[in-house]
Amino acid sequence: MKKEAKKTKSKFNFKIFIISILLAYYTGAIGSIFTSTSVKTQWYEAIKPSITPSGKFIGTVWNVLFFLIALSLYLAFTNKSVKTKQRNLLYSLFAINLVLNGVWSFLFFGLRNTLAGFTEIILLWVSILSLVIYAWRIDKRISYLLIPYLLWVLFASYINFLSAF
Repeated sequence: MKKEAKKTKSKFNFKIFIISILLAYYTGAIGSIFTSTSVKTQWYEAIKPSITPSGKFIGTVWNVLFFLIALSLYLAFTNKSVKTKQRNLLYSLFAINLVLNGVWSFLFFGLRNTLAGFTEIILLWVSILSLVIYAWRIDKRISYLLIPYLLWVLFASYINFLSAF
């Protein structure tokens, strides 16, 4: 008689999922406070590069990206296979990233400082890249979910560059 290997099936944790959604979309909501007051101004129209997608498209992309960020957060929060030290570093990288995400909107749209925004968006991009690389060792799914975010912020960095210089 063969012994069956125990299958560890993890249950979906609705509470952690909601917390992940709230953290990601709260970041987006903070950023949108600054964005919404500036995108329809003459200032923004004057600096906006011609390759800038429509506001509706950008909003849709960010909604999808924040959902992917939330899913990656959920996977990070529910992954119990890594040591506490590794998990805490992953949480710290996420926290830094979410703060940088919100700060960019404040600098670029709130203060209307395109150069500060460009400097900060580079830090944001590096923080996403750091998350992708570090998460790869923990759970490759987290990294895969963050790649569209990494690519979008790279494109946004180019638009910010064109606005600033």
